Amino acid sequence: MNRVGLIARKVGMTQLFDDDGVQVPVTVLHVTPCAVVSLMTEETRGYNAVLLGTEEETSGKHINKAQLKNFEKLGCKNYRILKEYRVEDPTQYSVGDVFDCSYFAETKFVDVRGRTIGKGFAGGMKRHGFGGLRATHGVSITHRCHGSTGNRTLPGRVFKGKRMAGHMGNTNVTTQNLRIHHVDIEKNVIFVVGSVPGAKNSIVYIRDAVKKMEAK
Repeated sequence: MNRVGLIARKVGMTQLFDDDGVQVPVTVLHVTPCAVVSLMTEETRGYNAVLLGTEEETSGKHINKAQLKNFEKLGCKNYRILKEYRVEDPTQYSVGDVFDCSYFAETKFVDVRGRTIGKGFAGGMKRHGFGGLRATHGVSITHRCHGSTGNRTLPGRVFKGKRMAGHMGNTNVTTQNLRIHHVDIEKNVIFVVGSVPGAKNSIVYIRDAVKKMEAK
């Protein structure tokens, strides 16, 4: 059964040790308390979902006027970060419910979604791992070029999706099936084994692993 996730900030990576003394690389995710702001149902919106908010904004200068009016209408605090999670039954939640990292205390695997670090314009070797052209035997200037991109008269064009130089990074990526090493409820921190997309201090979204529902 689908349930809501959490909103967290990526602190960075470190290493921990298992009970067997094996060194494990982990990512530290700091979860700020997430409150239920609004409920969406089939009757009102045409789909079932729960809207969560976190990081209260006291001054209001970082939130646009339309959103401030919406918060006033909902009768909740002003939150800087909002995230909508699709659920099967939103009636099991109530507006004002607050979740922290203990929400995943009994969970074994999670999916974490974040926005990757932007690299700007990158060549084929950096962007796709191409080997480049030869370093000698007549090759000059074009050592890091990606080479031919198509045929001659037929098809007479470059196919869409051809791997070439271009914008790299700054895209939403979900890393699936990350194992939770342990949850520190006092510090509101979750340690997941492996890497998580995004830069330090970036916002990430955690929810139950879709492909390992039976492992919870």
